[in-house]
Amino acid sequence: MKITLAAVAATIMMIGVTRRPGFAAWQAPAGSSLPVYGYAVVHAYPHDRDAFTEGLFYLDGFLYEGTGLEGRSSIRKAKLETGEVVQRHDIDAKYFGEGIVTWGPELFELTYTTGIGFAYDRQTFALRRSFRYTGEGWAFTKDAHGLIMSDGTDALRFLDPATLNERRPRLKVTAEGRPLKDINELEYVRGEILSNVWRTDYLARINPDTGKVTGWVDLRGLLTPRESASADVLNGIAYDDEHGRLFVTGKLWPKLFEIKLVPKGR
Repeated sequence: MKITLAAVAATIMMIGVTRRPGFAAWQAPAGSSLPVYGYAVVHAYPHDRDAFTEGLFYLDGFLYEGTGLEGRSSIRKAKLETGEVVQRHDIDAKYFGEGIVTWGPELFELTYTTGIGFAYDRQTFALRRSFRYTGEGWAFTKDAHGLIMSDGTDALRFLDPATLNERRPRLKVTAEGRPLKDINELEYVRGEILSNVWRTDYLARINPDTGKVTGWVDLRGLLTPRESASADVLNGIAYDDEHGRLFVTGKLWPKLFEIKLVPKGR
């Protein structure tokens, strides 16, 4: 059954995760010495307007996406150029799907508040195992050593992909000495972590060794006012390491954008 935008919007209203008034006007702290980057759009691709994007990564020419909302959560594989979903697995209606990441033959998925995650066969999306964690699950990415997880706080967790146990102490993320909370979707890009900051149109650039924010990326204006009226927050970052392409999208967004970061004056 096709999910209508009206039905999704009604569900979002009930669970209280709509855009908060004025959230898009959030600015990097005044007087900050951190650099702020803008963007140039390289290409805009179609994106499923019914996809409540919680996780995103690019692999072998396809986008893999994890979507949320109870009863509507899924993992999917889509063609970049057309947005066509070529493979999909719907998860149990009692779970709110969150971030996804791949490691070897497995694809891992978090859930929002239930403290359980799932490991699937990346080729078939067949469930292979489940794992437990404390607190909430928000987002996943990876570096050369293992998985990196956000939980909505100012901390990042580092997990062993074999055992899903934490392999090193949690890393507190700070922006000029102040905790940065609501760290959302993650992408490890050439030695740094890019993170959505929930309810904002900004990305944080995070040093994975120190946890310090090294800069902000201002992504306001990607959607037109008309497109924004039926969309939710910016969320979703993917990187094509082979070709150096960076992609961003959002929850219920009609488009996915390939962008390049551009320094701008403060």
